Amino acid sequence: MDYDRVAAYDPIVVEDEQREAAVIVPVVERTEGEAILFTKRAEHLTDHPGQMSFPGGGREPEDDDLLATALREGNEEIGLDPMAVNVVGRLDDIRTITHYSVRPFVSRIPDREYRPNDEEVAEVVTLPVAALTDLGNYESEQRDHPYYGEIRLHFFYVDGYTVWGATARMLVQLLELATDWRMPPEPDRYTGPDDDLPPSVRDQV
Repeated sequence: MDYDRVAAYDPIVVEDEQREAAVIVPVVERTEGEAILFTKRAEHLTDHPGQMSFPGGGREPEDDDLLATALREGNEEIGLDPMAVNVVGRLDDIRTITHYSVRPFVSRIPDREYRPNDEEVAEVVTLPVAALTDLGNYESEQRDHPYYGEIRLHFFYVDGYTVWGATARMLVQLLELATDWRMPPEPDRYTGPDDDLPPSVRDQV
């Protein structure tokens, strides 16, 4: 992965949403190639149960800034030591349907075992970049979304896991910045607002 391109990128900032949040987009370096760490959200959570996400959450009053938010949440959710996080750059802030602006911090983290906080995280999952950039594991759809309007939804299918939603939007930007992967120019299908999502994600909305 080309971290210099991530570091040089000037991200879009969103400052007019009701709430702020931040995530760590964690990259693990291994001899066989880089991998990206995700958390699988606990099934009992109100928002997006069972969905793949990055470590992070909402800003608290005690957080000095959004990086502090991301580091605190990473520590709380998976035991990620803030001192071990090497932030290499940022992606665009994104809006969510829950009226958050989310700031993603791309970071290199140690390759070790991370233990999930059972109250928030069901599982910690590390997926190889080589598999995420394999177009055979990717599809997308153009959907008339009730909140976003016309939007392209992305789905990455790797090792029995599906990365989609806001996390997949961040992942698409990271892969296009840091690798040779490019989003195909046309979606695999066009769908209406009431059409079913793929079977692997229907229970995560």
